[in-house]
Amino acid sequence: MFVGKISINMLSSADKVAGQGVGSAYLEQVNLVREGASDLFDIYINSHKKCDIVHVHTVDLWNYFKMNKGVSVCYVHFLPDTLDGSIKLPKFAFNVFKKYVTKFYNKADHLVVVNPIFIDDLVKFGIDREKITYIPNYVSREKFYKKDASLIRKKYNISNDAFVVLGVGQVQTRKGVMDFIDVANKMPDTTFVWCGGFSFGRITDGYDELKKIYENPPKNVIFTGIVPREEMNDMYNMADLLFMPSYNELFPMSILEAINSSKPLLLRDLDLYKDILFEKYMKGTNNDEFVSKLNDLKNDKKLYDKYSKLSNEISEFYSKEHVLEIWKEFYQSIVK
Repeated sequence: MFVGKISINMLSSADKVAGQGVGSAYLEQVNLVREGASDLFDIYINSHKKCDIVHVHTVDLWNYFKMNKGVSVCYVHFLPDTLDGSIKLPKFAFNVFKKYVTKFYNKADHLVVVNPIFIDDLVKFGIDREKITYIPNYVSREKFYKKDASLIRKKYNISNDAFVVLGVGQVQTRKGVMDFIDVANKMPDTTFVWCGGFSFGRITDGYDELKKIYENPPKNVIFTGIVPREEMNDMYNMADLLFMPSYNELFPMSILEAINSSKPLLLRDLDLYKDILFEKYMKGTNNDEFVSKLNDLKNDKKLYDKYSKLSNEISEFYSKEHVLEIWKEFYQSIVK
């Protein structure tokens, strides 16, 4: 039986690139364990110290070689296939990187996925099912909560009576940015705001086409660029709902952040959401459906209130207490 505190070395470079959900997930998870279980764990960040557990958050090469300095845990924030539509690399380089990621995941003693639907996908890449554990993402209610945001609307010259549709994420093909713009064009009397930019510059998939739209958007669309995370609570509260037309995700942090301020969700109808959001969101399969659903939420207060309450119910499930207990049990079990 293990005696004393368990030491955990958190290895990550996720917070070095602004505007990434991976960075947000990393910071939230570290703070959750550090503040909520300080009696059980000693947390170190990118340390050279030998610890009981090495928890790897990003697939950096130097982290690959540090995984033998304790029981290794790798946080799976993406699958090799989900890189398609995110970054644009020569085919040879892309294939090499995919193989490297697979090898990285295989080397870890344990993998943690943020969505159970991806367990089967990892097994297909040759990874042992027994070493994969599902633990959901978490967002602090001290940082993301309901508040008045009339001042932030004023900052962006948005009237208080405007209906504001918010999109969040890097400006890249798989996020459905072009669909977001097409829907906005079909709803000229509605304000659309996209928070995010080109975190990976010119290697972003679809960069040239997206850059043109980004620099010359329709009159009812605002691209804010990358917004510091400490300002994102204002953006969610400024909006009336979160619209995510992404084609591929794992578990977007933006969804957890938005529901903490009771915002309804309109998402693309993807299987990956069903087990983690419990059908408590509106969904569509194409842009015409998105337009119809948005108009329903805009014009029907009872419907809007219904989905606002459903967002609150999702938020309750992903509470601090619930997710912290899962992490405590997981870390203690792998050391034993």
